[in-house]
Amino acid sequence: MTPGPPAARTDSYYGRPVIKAPAWSAQDIAGYFFLGGLAGAGSVLAAGAQLTGRTTTARALKVSSLAAVGLSAAALVHDLGRPSRFGHMLRVFKPTSPMSMGSWLLSAYGPAVGAAALTSVTGRLPRTGAAATAAAALLGPALATYTAVLAADTAVPAWHGAHRELPYLFAASATAAASGMALLTGPPRENAPARYAAVFAAVAEDTAFRAAERRLGSVAVTYREGRAGKLMRAARTLTAAGTAGAVLFGHRSRPAAAAAGLALLAGSACTRFGVFAAGIASAEDPAHTVGPQREALERRRTTPAQGKEPR
Repeated sequence: MTPGPPAARTDSYYGRPVIKAPAWSAQDIAGYFFLGGLAGAGSVLAAGAQLTGRTTTARALKVSSLAAVGLSAAALVHDLGRPSRFGHMLRVFKPTSPMSMGSWLLSAYGPAVGAAALTSVTGRLPRTGAAATAAAALLGPALATYTAVLAADTAVPAWHGAHRELPYLFAASATAAASGMALLTGPPRENAPARYAAVFAAVAEDTAFRAAERRLGSVAVTYREGRAGKLMRAARTLTAAGTAGAVLFGHRSRPAAAAAGLALLAGSACTRFGVFAAGIASAEDPAHTVGPQREALERRRTTPAQGKEPR
C-alpha cells in the first residue's frame, strides 16, 4: 500500500511566532474598544429616548457617552505615548485605512456628543442640541464598530479570520453596554426600550460569536482557553444574567435595574477584553498562524475549480 501524504505540520522556524503580536496595551486598547462602543451605542439610544419623551434617560445617556468617548480618547492617546501623535494621524484622510477613518470619526463624534450633552444639561439652545443629538446618533454605529474593522484589518488570526462577524459582535456588545447604562442611570418608568435592546443584544452577540467560531476553525480555541476563555465565559454569564434581570425585575425597582445594568456593562467589557486577549494569544502561538494557512492551502488543492469536473 502506498503511504499517504505526511500530516500537515503546524510548527514554525524554531517554534517562533510567524507574525509579530500587536504592541498594544490591553488596558488601553481593549478599554478603547469598550468605551468607544458604549459611547456610540449610547448616542443611538439617547436619540431614541429623546424622541419618545424619556428625557431623564436621554440626558443621562448623552452625559455618559461624552464621558465614555473622553476616556476612550485618553486611552488611545496613552497607548500612542504622546498626544501629538493623535494629531499627526489627522494629517491624512485615507478612506481605505481603518485607523485614518477612525481618527477622523472620533474627531467628528466628540464635538457632536459634547454639544448634545451640554445643551441637554443646561437646557439652552434646544435646536442646536437636537441637531447635535442627531449627528451623534448617526456617527454612533460607526464609532461602535470601526474598532472591529481596525482589528480585523491586521494579520492576527483570531481577528482577521473573523473579519465578517467581528463588527456584528462589537455592535451587539456595544448595544448591551448602552442598554446597561440606560438601566443604571435612568428611572424604571423609562427603561422599557433599554430592556428590549438588552434582549436583542444578548441574542445577537451569541449568534455572532458562534458564527465567528465556526469560521475560525482551529483558531477558535484561542477564544476558549487561557485568559480569553475566562473572559468570554464571564461575558456570556454576565450578559445572560443582566438580560434576565432587566426583563424580570428591571421595571419594578431601581436597584434591580441598576444591578442588571452593571451586569450588562461588565459583560460587554469582558467581551472586548476577551476578543483582545484571544487575538494576542493567536499571534503568539505559531500553530494558530501556520495551521490555518496550511488548512486553506489544502482546501484549495482538494476543492475542484468552479466549472470543472474533478479528475
